[in-house]
Amino acid sequence: MNFKNGWARLIERFVLQSEDDSPDRYRVLRRNLVMLMILITIIPLTIMAVIYQHEYQSSIKKEIINPLQTLANKSKHSFELFLEERLSVVRFIASSYSYEELSDQKTLSRIFKVLMEEYCCLVDLGLINDKGIQLSYAGPYEFLGKDYSKQSWFQEVVVKGDYISDVFMGYRQFPHVAIAVLRRTIEGSYLILRATIDTRKFDNIIASMGLDLESDAFLINREGILQTPSRFYGEILDHYPMSFPRGNYGPIVIEEVDPQKRDMLIAYAPFIRSDYILVLVKPRSAVLKSWYTLRTRMLFIFAISVVIILLVVLKLTDTVTKRVKEADEKRELAYREVHHAHKLSSIGRLAAGVAHEINNPMAIINEKAGLMKDLVGYDKQFGNKEKFLGLIQSILQSVERCKEITHRLLGFARRMEVQHVELDLNELVQETLGFLEKEALYRNIDLRLHMADDLPRISCDRGQLQQVFLNILTNALAAVKDGDHITITSWEENSDTVAVAVEDSGIGMPEETLRNIFEPFFTTKKGSGTGLGLAITYGIVKKMGGNIKAESKEGEGTTFTVYLPKEAKIAPGE
Repeated sequence: MNFKNGWARLIERFVLQSEDDSPDRYRVLRRNLVMLMILITIIPLTIMAVIYQHEYQSSIKKEIINPLQTLANKSKHSFELFLEERLSVVRFIASSYSYEELSDQKTLSRIFKVLMEEYCCLVDLGLINDKGIQLSYAGPYEFLGKDYSKQSWFQEVVVKGDYISDVFMGYRQFPHVAIAVLRRTIEGSYLILRATIDTRKFDNIIASMGLDLESDAFLINREGILQTPSRFYGEILDHYPMSFPRGNYGPIVIEEVDPQKRDMLIAYAPFIRSDYILVLVKPRSAVLKSWYTLRTRMLFIFAISVVIILLVVLKLTDTVTKRVKEADEKRELAYREVHHAHKLSSIGRLAAGVAHEINNPMAIINEKAGLMKDLVGYDKQFGNKEKFLGLIQSILQSVERCKEITHRLLGFARRMEVQHVELDLNELVQETLGFLEKEALYRNIDLRLHMADDLPRISCDRGQLQQVFLNILTNALAAVKDGDHITITSWEENSDTVAVAVEDSGIGMPEETLRNIFEPFFTTKKGSGTGLGLAITYGIVKKMGGNIKAESKEGEGTTFTVYLPKEAKIAPGE
């Protein structure tokens, strides 16, 4: 409700602007309405689209990141299970066999053969004493008697009890991983059982992840050295080219730009019992491909919506502006008519007073002249009787003429008896034109008549109608130059109305003058006009139930059109 009231107040503020800025009022109104409607439609739509995009992007990232974390975590568990299984086997052998049995080369070879049959990827198996000397060995190399006491892994096994090495290439230059387990003897010494496995199983586990050609998965150690080959970042023992989180943590996913300037989603899953980190890499564009497709469609729908809103806003504002303009014009016209009627009423009261003041002395003159006529008529001895009677008759005729003039002046001031007679409008116009023919002939003005032959007769007051056309024709003669022309046309407008147009080829009028020509005392004849002719004409035509219109262009001339009803709208005696 408050919004509607605010909207109404906004429109009212624009509509009720002062007349000083009226030429720009509707343009400003239309501009402001367009801006306001765009603000209240497009801004909420934009905010909704941005929020929806943000929320959907966050949601889809979660839906993508969670599977990446899950896949990395499951694959990490597969690696850990493989390594823990081998470590458990070595630990079981170390605890199940005595020192003497494991030191025996044949026994160790037999155990190694059984392990090769049951477990894949085993390369060799060896027993090392507490001095770091390899006492027995089963495998493809000549490692019997080799001293490991200076190796870092040897010291680590002594401290931790077991050990899983990083990937190394070995004598035959293919990747291996060493597993070692410590066993303490009753005598207080200890022995270390060490096995070496190749990394083929690593490759199998990575292959089982089912990655597409755009993705990559590999192992690195805590120093960033590749433990398995990578599609994107190098071979085994190459350095991983990007930074990565260090320490013990669960699987995490990071957005990063790789050395090839590609946006990547990278999942890191560190192992618990070893120094390995599983790395899973997917291009961001491939992961968010569905999001990009949806975003493109959203942008297209958003653009179409904005275009439709703009078209509707422009059409709606045009309609609103036109209706406001029409309402404003009707209001102004009504105001002008009321103002005009008020002026005519004031002039009417003035005319009534003037007519009353003139009628009184005219009545005295009429009575005195009648008395003189009677006295002259009864005195048979009066000299120059005929001459005096003629002069007296002239006085009475002038008084009668004044009476008719004041009668019409009173007719402008108040409702008087209207004498309706049936008349031929063409004949009345030509009769009125007869009063002006001498002036037109003297000034060489061409009077062109285009009168309808079958024009219906109308019922109207002859004298008042004659005054209407006399005023219009007089103004037309004043507007044209010598040698110009005036065209008078009559026709039947419709079944109830006839019309007469008086068109001159004069100088025309500007729009401002045209709006004020029917107002009392408004005149363009400086020093010679009273400004009452067209005002009186307007009042007479309106009183008859007709209408009068004026059209004009500067330099082209003016046309006055009088529309009259075939039957007067007012009754005699009104």
